Amino acid sequence: MKSKMERNRTQRRLSPVVLSLLVSLLLGSSATWAGSQEAGKKPEPQKEGSAAPAQNPAAAGQPAAPGAAAPAEKKIAPQRVVKEGVAIEFSIEPLNAGRELMDGEDAVVRFKINDTATNNPLTGVRPAAWIDHKGKTPPSGDKDCREKIKAFLQASIRTRADVDLNTYFIITLNKEANISVIDPLMGFGTSKLLTLVFLNNPGEDWVLSNNERLFVTVPLSNQVAVVDTNMWKVLKTVDAGVKPARIALQSDRKYVWVGNDADAAPDSGVTVIDAAEMKTVAKIPTGAGGHQIALSPDDRFAFVTNRLDGTLSVIDVQKLAKVQDVKIGKTAGAVAFSPLSRAVYVTDEATGEIVGVDSQSHQVIARIKTKPGLGAIRFAPGGRYGFAVNPKEDAVFVFDSSTNNVIQTVPVDDGPDQVSFTKAFAYVRSARSEQVTLIPLAGVGKDLEANITTIPGGQTAPDQASTTQVADSIVPAPEGNAVLIANPADKMIYFYTEGMAAPMGNFQNYRRELRGVLVVDRSLRETMPGVYSTNVRFDGYGEYDVAFLIDNPRIVNCFDLEVKENPAIKKRGEVALQIEHLIKDTRIPVRENVTLRFKLLETGSARPKTGLKDVNVLTFLAPGIWQKRQWATSVGDGVYEVSFVPPETGVYYVFVECASMGVRFNQLPFVVLDARDEKPKANDAPAAPAKP
Repeated sequence: MKSKMERNRTQRRLSPVVLSLLVSLLLGSSATWAGSQEAGKKPEPQKEGSAAPAQNPAAAGQPAAPGAAAPAEKKIAPQRVVKEGVAIEFSIEPLNAGRELMDGEDAVVRFKINDTATNNPLTGVRPAAWIDHKGKTPPSGDKDCREKIKAFLQASIRTRADVDLNTYFIITLNKEANISVIDPLMGFGTSKLLTLVFLNNPGEDWVLSNNERLFVTVPLSNQVAVVDTNMWKVLKTVDAGVKPARIALQSDRKYVWVGNDADAAPDSGVTVIDAAEMKTVAKIPTGAGGHQIALSPDDRFAFVTNRLDGTLSVIDVQKLAKVQDVKIGKTAGAVAFSPLSRAVYVTDEATGEIVGVDSQSHQVIARIKTKPGLGAIRFAPGGRYGFAVNPKEDAVFVFDSSTNNVIQTVPVDDGPDQVSFTKAFAYVRSARSEQVTLIPLAGVGKDLEANITTIPGGQTAPDQASTTQVADSIVPAPEGNAVLIANPADKMIYFYTEGMAAPMGNFQNYRRELRGVLVVDRSLRETMPGVYSTNVRFDGYGEYDVAFLIDNPRIVNCFDLEVKENPAIKKRGEVALQIEHLIKDTRIPVRENVTLRFKLLETGSARPKTGLKDVNVLTFLAPGIWQKRQWATSVGDGVYEVSFVPPETGVYYVFVECASMGVRFNQLPFVVLDARDEKPKANDAPAAPAKP
């Protein structure tokens, strides 16, 4: 017999949109949730509404190291609470095994959720959680915990949690030498732009590793920039050979592969970078022409196309050496791997053939006939059906890798040039139109034409942008049944939910032309049945509350957490000054004098730093079309000020440095200002600085 929980539970994702609707439910509910948790005490028989430490750390997805002695490891005891027939177990584990939980180091947060009546894991339930420093009066019960969660749900700058486990960031690779980081849930004033990551030259392509590190090819510098997505800063630039363009990451995240589109040998080939060490480990000549890269799922072989030679180079990953060149045809363009057929497929633009190569024997196993003009090729989820776009013929050829035959030709107008997937649809972008074509995957092999739809992906055709886009312009959103569509000509990102006739909304890129879009997902993900986890890194130490919420049944709970001070951070040195921006509102009027004030404090003592004569303030209008540098005037008690007149509407960035204190522009939090013709309201919230 099914439990009450199993009968009533609705398995749905608790998206950010749903989170905002729960505020009224939390305040209006008359139910009383009892429960507390303690770690490290002797366990007692547990009843409904009571809590105790979990007795089996491995139950939260934390397997013990083989042969390791339990007392030698400093494990943090999981905490468990039972409410409304649901058992919730919270645990956190440093990625450095055997270490204490410390600030500045990565850790894995896990919530294990079970039905107490059946002990079955609750799958498909997306919990919400926040981690925040305990205040002077930490939550004493569920009422206080609900109030704290309510404040987090309202997405106010002043009540934002230190670590939000429900959020994601939209990042755009821009035509100029930077990356936009957009927070879709919050913003400063009316701006959703969290920060910019500055590169030494414009990026071409990118790949994201475990939502932690971003690798960006920078052709003009012959480098790959490695970006830390926790701090949003470039950690290192790595030599990546001549003209690095396309980039790929192994499934084990060991090596990053970069295609070198040099004019001639021996520079034309691939560069291999150790992802963890951030250093080049090999440069392998392959052949002439542009290169695209595919990797076998077991990371045994890398397959690199050589466009002008019309060949496919097979590279042994373990030896980092080329073992064979396979003749494809007149050209060898796009490449994709099918895990179902265990073969790699390469397009020959000149002849219109899709050539299948066995991943083990490295022999040609199929030549699938289509029409000349083939472009990108991708496999739908599952790896059976391949989609090859042909902008010359205004068509998408769908082939079955189990039979190596074209099973459908889908007409798509105006030069289809990119294809992306969700679980339900293939999204095809057209270069000469703002329309995006949706092909239902469930209809592949059947009568598709009646079910194919188009939606507007902006107002302007992508080919009206000044540059071409190599990276994806359409990517799935964390909600699962939604996508983000980056329109380079509009300089906007559109949010589309499946089933709608048009996008539900958009995000500005603040007059920056886009070359690609990605999502950095910080939210909890179901990694095992009933286990929801994500990686975190703490910027500070001390005692924290871990606020937890699920919507059906409505359950809230605040767990306890302590983060130790990391002595290694002190050894690395600290910035001599801290800054407190005193701007009342980030919305400022255009063509009127604006006074900016900020307070400088000594790091450590937090005493106001007075009398500095070389406080330099840089203000610039994105994307760098206007800037002003000026010396700040001290007005007492560590407060300094400057004034400027915004010449036009747009987004302005304000950076501060002080040479005498050894503080550079990129070391202190900066402020993003939104200049408008309208005047800001008097009671608007104060500004929040962005991290450098």
